[in-house]
Amino acid sequence: MKKILIVDDEPNIVISLEFLMAQNGYHVQKARSGEEALEIVDEYVPDLILLDVMLPFRSGFEVCQSIREKTKLAHVKIILLTAKGREADIERGLSAGADSYIVKPFSTQKLVDKVAEILKS
Repeated sequence: MKKILIVDDEPNIVISLEFLMAQNGYHVQKARSGEEALEIVDEYVPDLILLDVMLPFRSGFEVCQSIREKTKLAHVKIILLTAKGREADIERGLSAGADSYIVKPFSTQKLVDKVAEILKS
């Protein structure tokens, strides 16, 4: 079973994403901040991370970059989820090492399809 780490500070989004991913057969772990995500990721070692960009204290861009600096986690796929949809934001996210960038609001089917596509690559 593929493992997904959901990182978002909005409880309702975490609950929705957790339900959606579990319903599609993934094992899910959650983090409410970038710091918590960085603590969890070394032990949990997910296959994919759904990472919000606008997190308290440490942005999703920074968390993404920190994860990419860890050789042990080089295989982990990262999808940034955010309301920041400007071209400069997307470029920043991809430059930080994200595999994909999805702008909120998004359809749940689009997210499920993107997760499946990225995990196959």
